[in-house]
Amino acid sequence: MSLQAQIEAALGRGVTRMVPLHGGDLSDVARVELDGGEQVVAKTGAMLECEARMLRAMQASGAPVPGVLYAGPGLILLEHLEETPPGPESWRALGAALALLHQTDGESYGWAEDYAFGEVGIRNGVKDTWPAFWAENRLRPFLGAVPEETAARLDALCERLPELLPERPRPALLHGDIWTGNALFSGDAAYFIDPACYHGDGEVDLAMLHLFGQPPAEFAEGYGALRDGYELRRPIYQLFPALVHLRLFGAGYHGLVSRLLDRAGA
Repeated sequence: MSLQAQIEAALGRGVTRMVPLHGGDLSDVARVELDGGEQVVAKTGAMLECEARMLRAMQASGAPVPGVLYAGPGLILLEHLEETPPGPESWRALGAALALLHQTDGESYGWAEDYAFGEVGIRNGVKDTWPAFWAENRLRPFLGAVPEETAARLDALCERLPELLPERPRPALLHGDIWTGNALFSGDAAYFIDPACYHGDGEVDLAMLHLFGQPPAEFAEGYGALRDGYELRRPIYQLFPALVHLRLFGAGYHGLVSRLLDRAGA
């Protein structure tokens, strides 16, 4: 069945036009015009039913996300939101939205199902303590993807995580892959897209957002105060997305991993 036929069957509406949108590296996204002029967003790829469950969990927390109109194997249909360039108020709204998301707690660290970024599997199995979760589910799975010397440094850092990370921080609901490309700005509002949710230390999302850029001051105003020592924990949390990039996009990210290990004192 063609994509157009799948959409028409899912919504019970005719499709008049489909326009490809930029959808990142791991999925295809299109803006779909329906009979009557309404627009929706169609996303095709792997693990999309899992993504839909994550979006619905975020929506239940009160965080702004596009509504899920349909979710099935290889296809989800989402509410269309008109994107505009970010301004001070929308950055402030993004900070407030992330703080709201982080106010929703889970019962433990992790998620009910594993996830993946393309070929990179993401382990979400529950661990008793946060340092154990970060070591076993986020850092050690990449030991075989880095040079031997870097792997030794990474493994040694994992041994020290009980000294460096809080043992049992609040298991906040995390976006899991938040960067500016996964924030959709519309007027003075901001929405989350493309989540990779699990429960953990809220500083993880902040670390990811600061890895490849510096959000303006309005974002910090919207989010609120951070715990003491976040500067020391940030490179430890940034190692995970850096390692994901290394696996997905190649050896050009070895230098970033090495610099983050330096900053983490490894």
